[in-house]
Amino acid sequence: MAGISGTYEEAVPLKKRIWGWYFFDWASQPYATLMLTFIFGPYFAKTAAAAYVAGGMDPHAAAAQAQAMWGYGLTVTGILIAVMAPTLGAVADNAGRRLPWVWAFSAAYVVGAFGCWYAAPDHFNVPMVLAFFGLGLIGMEFTTIFTNSYLPSLGPREELGRISGTGWGFGYVGGVLALAIMLIFFQAGDNGKTLLGLNPALGLNPATGEDTRIVGPLVAIWYAIFMIPFVLWVKETPAPSAGGPLSGIDALIRTIGTLPRHPSLLSFLGSSMFYRDALNGLYTFGGIYALGVLNWTILQVGIFGIIGAISGALFTWLGGYADRAFGPKPVIAVNCVILVATVGLIVSLSPTSVLWFDVPEGSSLPTQLFFVAGILIGAAGGVLQSASRNMLTRQGNPKRMTEAFGLYALSGKATTFIAPATIAIATDLSGSQRLGALPLLALFAIGLVLLCFVKAEGDRYE
Repeated sequence: MAGISGTYEEAVPLKKRIWGWYFFDWASQPYATLMLTFIFGPYFAKTAAAAYVAGGMDPHAAAAQAQAMWGYGLTVTGILIAVMAPTLGAVADNAGRRLPWVWAFSAAYVVGAFGCWYAAPDHFNVPMVLAFFGLGLIGMEFTTIFTNSYLPSLGPREELGRISGTGWGFGYVGGVLALAIMLIFFQAGDNGKTLLGLNPALGLNPATGEDTRIVGPLVAIWYAIFMIPFVLWVKETPAPSAGGPLSGIDALIRTIGTLPRHPSLLSFLGSSMFYRDALNGLYTFGGIYALGVLNWTILQVGIFGIIGAISGALFTWLGGYADRAFGPKPVIAVNCVILVATVGLIVSLSPTSVLWFDVPEGSSLPTQLFFVAGILIGAAGGVLQSASRNMLTRQGNPKRMTEAFGLYALSGKATTFIAPATIAIATDLSGSQRLGALPLLALFAIGLVLLCFVKAEGDRYE
């Protein structure tokens, strides 16, 4: 593997390197769990909707408009990631170094997350808030590209599925713990108390959203602390440089040009492009959907997140063993089917309906089934991502794995704007958050069709 030499392997035992690599998932997962899905995303939707209502908009239209703005913001961020990811991966492979890129984008992660503290409701600036959030998201995505590229060096080919699944499950545990800390010590419910009936820590004022906005600094500090094992145990001896940035770009162009000669890799990139886009749409809009359609509080959304993340931790760990036993391709297919059924369940729910059938007003069944959906999303989503990460190690060129993960990020982001954009457009046109989620079904279906053309063991590279 480029960038990993014998001196590096002798300097740090393999077990420590694996655990250092695991800790990146632990450190970075809270951005997805707390910022993107369960705390800050719903807070953005709630606060933006309140600002639109204050400007004279109908409350129902304001909720839909807030969801649309969140979608458009993620669209812009996704396009930036799609454009930059494969280029930076190729440049890093040619330069023989990945760690400097990890540190640079770690700084973006921390600054972006911390900056979300300034999303105060009394002077809520939508572009500024989306810019800070997008910067942190870019940091998370790019550090993931470079750290994922170490996976093939962490064990024999047949063990990579288990290692990937364990790492992803470990990350979910970190996300659960961070979310629990947020709900126990900071996030206030309607009564002004946290989940355990405490006043928000540090004297935070719920009236100004401080109890929720603190999630940004919490996630930033969490990342900085728990990246320490990665810093100590994941090192690299620079490989000989193959040239400057332009040579890396030239290599990327050549790689893209050869993709038609590697149809399995091309099919996998296309398949994952659609099903990961749909999954990200579920993660991104799940909490916002519950807030706007089921009238949940942010505290309820947080509890939903804990349940989903616990499910994700358990099933992703188990999924790693399924990956080792059956290979990643069938694992991916099964979990895509589960997520299709889950989307169907979600769009059928409202406070007065289940599976499109009316239920008595005040029935708890819609809420109970939404929690079931959360368990399924956590379980199937975690396994899907872990198995996909391992699948790429079988599809990509082992000599240019960072570039391969850059292309993987491109495939994940080239259409990432489609899920939020189609959700935003469908929500705008229909005026309904429920109907706005329907495009996810089509994205999962396209991903499943393209997966049929993927070879389980990939193409041969000479």
